[in-house]
Amino acid sequence: MFDARRSDAGVYSFLLLWAVAVTPVRGEDPQRYDVAVRDGTKLATNVHLPTGQGPWPTILARTPYGRGAGKGFATRAVARGYAFAIQGVRGRAGSEGHHAIIFSHDGWGTHQDGFDAVAWIAKQPWSDGNVVTWGGSALGITQCMLGPSRPPALRAQHVVVGCGDLYSHCMYPGGAWRASMIEGWLAATQMTDVNLETFREHPNYDAFWHELNAVAQADRVNAPGLFVGGWYDIFAQGTIDSFVSIQQQGDTGARGKCRLVMGPIAHGPVTELTYPDAKLPEAADALRWFDHWVKGVDNGVGDEKPVHYYVMGDPDDPDAPGNAWRQADTWPPPATVTPFYLHSDGSLSRSRPSATGAARTYRYDPAHPVPTIGGTNLMLPKGPMDQRAVEGRSDVLVFSSPPLAEPMEVTGRLWARLWVSSSARVTDFTVKLCDVYPDGRSMLVTDGICSTRHRKSMSSDDPNEPGEVYRLDVDLWSTSLIFNRGHRVRIVVSSSNAPRFMPSPNAETPPQAGSAAIIAHNTLHLDAAHASCIRLPVADGTP
Repeated sequence: MFDARRSDAGVYSFLLLWAVAVTPVRGEDPQRYDVAVRDGTKLATNVHLPTGQGPWPTILARTPYGRGAGKGFATRAVARGYAFAIQGVRGRAGSEGHHAIIFSHDGWGTHQDGFDAVAWIAKQPWSDGNVVTWGGSALGITQCMLGPSRPPALRAQHVVVGCGDLYSHCMYPGGAWRASMIEGWLAATQMTDVNLETFREHPNYDAFWHELNAVAQADRVNAPGLFVGGWYDIFAQGTIDSFVSIQQQGDTGARGKCRLVMGPIAHGPVTELTYPDAKLPEAADALRWFDHWVKGVDNGVGDEKPVHYYVMGDPDDPDAPGNAWRQADTWPPPATVTPFYLHSDGSLSRSRPSATGAARTYRYDPAHPVPTIGGTNLMLPKGPMDQRAVEGRSDVLVFSSPPLAEPMEVTGRLWARLWVSSSARVTDFTVKLCDVYPDGRSMLVTDGICSTRHRKSMSSDDPNEPGEVYRLDVDLWSTSLIFNRGHRVRIVVSSSNAPRFMPSPNAETPPQAGSAAIIAHNTLHLDAAHASCIRLPVADGTP
C-alpha cells in the first residue's frame, strides 16, 4: 500500500495553489448562502459580486476543498463584471451530507447537485441568467460530471487538468490500481472513508463506473468547453478525450464549438527537464472564453482553430525543431501510425522480425517492483525524468533504435502491441517510451500499463492459461514530441511501476482481495509470428 504520510506536503501545496486560485478577496466579505438541492441537502456557497448594479453573468466553481479567502482568478473575474460563486460539494467545505462517493453527486444521476446549483444561481436577483463553470483538477472533474445534466442556464465551461472517465483516466488506467495518487489524495484530503473501499471493490469497469463516465454521456452535453491539459498531467488523456467526445458527439450547443489546449506541463512543478516558451497561449484564457460566450465580445475566439498544442523538442539544443505552439483543426493532427518492432537483440526498428521462436523472459517479483521515476504523477516526482537507474534491472527489457539521422515527430495516441505469456494466471505488463539523448539520458516521454486479466476488456476478468501466448494492447496515452537528430527512440518493458501502480500479486483473485503474492516468469515474444511493437503516430511530412 502507498504511504500517503510521506507525500502530504506535495499534495497540500497543490491544494493550497487551487485554494488561492479559486477564492477572491474584496473589500467586504462574500455573501454566504446554504443552497438546498433537490433532496434537501444544503450546500455552502460563497458569492462574490462586482461593485455597481447588476445583474451579472456568474462563474461557478464547485470544490471538495475550501471556500476561504485568497487571491487569484476570481478577483480578476469580479473586476471583469462577473459574479463568482464557489460551492462546497457534499460533505466538504461546510456543505451538508457525506463526501462519498466523491463526484457521484455532481452529475446526471439521482443527485444532480451541479445542475441544481446552476438552476439556483439563474434565479437570483443578482444573476442575469447566464452561468459558466470554471476550475481545475477536482474542480475540473465536477465540471465534467455536470455537463451531461444539461442545465438550461449553462453557457460554457473552462476545465483545467480534469477528466471525465474516472475509471480509465483516474483510478484504473489499463485495469491497474493507481495506488499512490488515489490513496494519497484521499488520505491527504481526509476522504478515505467509504471512497477507498468502494473504489477498490470495483476493479473492473462496471455499472458503478459507467455512472462516473461523462465521456460516455458526451451526446448530452450542450455547452461548449475549453479543455486545458498537459502532456505530463495526471489527466492528460482525460483532457483530450473530454474535448474530442464533446467536439464530435455533443449536442448542437457544444458540438464543433469546443477548444483543446495541451502544453508541456504536469500536475505540479517539473524540474528535471523543462521546455522553453511553454507559457499557455491566449487561447487558454478563461475570461476571454467566457466573454465570447456570455457577453458576445468579438475577441477572436470564434476565428481560431479548435486545437492548440505544444510540440516538445530537445530543450538542450537551441537549433532543435519543436519547443513551439501549434494550431490544428482536429485532434489528433494528421499522422501515419508506424510500427516500430522490438527485436530479441534489444534493437528497435521499423523492420518486422523474421526469426522464429525469439523471446525474452524475466522474473517478476511483486515484493521487489520497479520503482516509479517520473511520469504523470500527483504525489510523486513528475514529468520527464531519466530512467537509467531502473533500465539495468534484470526484470526490465530495453529496446533502442539507432541514432536518428533526421528528426522524427510523434504526435497523437500511442499503443504498444505486445505478445506475451506468463507462468502466472494474471500479471501486469508495463511499457515506457523514452527519448535517449546523445549523452545517454533516457528521458521518459509517456508510459502505460495493462493487466493480462483485462486483455479482452476492462469490463471482464479473463485469466490467462500459463505458458499460452496472448496479444496485449497497452495504452500509452498521447504526446507531441520531436525526437531530435542523433537521439534514439527507446521502449522499456517490465511488469511493475510502483508505487504509481499497485504491483500485481500475480494471483488469479483480484488484488484487493488480499491475494498472496507469487513470483511470475513473464515472457515477451519477439518472433515473426508474434511481432511485438510500439505503434507511433509519426507526423505526416517527417521521415
